[in-house]
Amino acid sequence: MSNKIVIIDYGAGNVKSLGNMLEFLGRQYEITNNKDKILAADKIIFPGQGHFEQAMNKLNAQNLPQTIKKAIKNGADFLGICLGLQVLFEKSEEAPNIEGLGIFEGEVKKFQTGKIPQIGWNEIKTTQANTYLKDDYFYFVNSYYVNPKDKNIISSITNYHIDFCSSVQKDNICAVQFHPEKSSKAGIEFFEKWLI
Repeated sequence: MSNKIVIIDYGAGNVKSLGNMLEFLGRQYEITNNKDKILAADKIIFPGQGHFEQAMNKLNAQNLPQTIKKAIKNGADFLGICLGLQVLFEKSEEAPNIEGLGIFEGEVKKFQTGKIPQIGWNEIKTTQANTYLKDDYFYFVNSYYVNPKDKNIISSITNYHIDFCSSVQKDNICAVQFHPEKSSKAGIEFFEKWLI
């Protein structure tokens, strides 16, 4: 329970509901963009909402990509939420000329059917790659979804006119397209497992 939790502050992403969830679970955390504090953390949360290009520009302006990659390489547990999942990949249709973090091979694609963005509760179906989630309903707000080259990292699938990857997990990285901090009981159960 003494894990040091850091929420990366890069000037984007609403961290209030995330902070509320951690406080509800009795966990202390720090919101920071300080490289030393990020590297010293046991658990790192990358929240996200907004535009792929704006997020990457803000990360690059603060020289945070290398810090994030180093922290992951050093073994910190990493949780990406929504846009925090998408930036782990190489590129996005939302900003074709902008490079993502490239931690995973693959790209972020835009939904072509249905009402865009998808807003509301939807069901996830977990795969063998998953250890933190269970088949349940989570809250989504997304126009884009990730398409990993390595299908073995997909930890859950959701259907919104097509089946899409709604979370990935590999080694110490877990990243989700939905918002567990806004997903009531299912979200609480997820955080309780991830925070152990």
